[in-house]
Amino acid sequence: MPIALPRNMHLGKLLLPVFVAGLAACASEPQLLNSERIEQRFGSFGIDVLLSEPGVRLSNLYSIEHGIPVCRTYAIVRFVDELDGAIGAEHEQVLAGNSIGATFKAGGWEVRKQTQFVGQVSLQHADPSIAEAMRVEPARDVAVHMYRFFLARHGRRIDYATIIELHHPDYLTRAELGRLFPVNTDAGVTIEQVQNLIGLSLDAA
Repeated sequence: MPIALPRNMHLGKLLLPVFVAGLAACASEPQLLNSERIEQRFGSFGIDVLLSEPGVRLSNLYSIEHGIPVCRTYAIVRFVDELDGAIGAEHEQVLAGNSIGATFKAGGWEVRKQTQFVGQVSLQHADPSIAEAMRVEPARDVAVHMYRFFLARHGRRIDYATIIELHHPDYLTRAELGRLFPVNTDAGVTIEQVQNLIGLSLDAA
């Protein structure tokens, strides 16, 4: 069932649920990074950082269609409070507007995702700029993927961020996300938690 997105909360009050999970519960990015998959499907890829505040980033991952950028993934990133110094250089590139997955892959890190939630949301009550960027009607339902983003190298695992991605209906559907990213049922993430994180982030934009 589609989720209505709240618009009456503030980013400063954001409280993320705490997830405790082992490395075995994470999955490596299946086959392609999101940026690579967009380019493969649509022939081009670009990223536009819409908001960058301490701990939070909103971005539009797009392809070009008939000369017009079309948002394929609207990404909400909440970084961990204390970043590991081993990824400082890559993090600076991310803050500068580079793709997260591609940046860490180029730095020799293995990307791992622990999926907390797969479902869909209605854009009807969201910031209308998302529907506009996707070139769809505001009432459209879009697939949503919430996950913990980890990095692994030489036996180390680093917790980096919680990420929520809203996907264009011509790009990834709820069913496709479910096949690509099995949900970690131990996470116990509720629809309300996903609603709150999306709504808080949109209010900050």
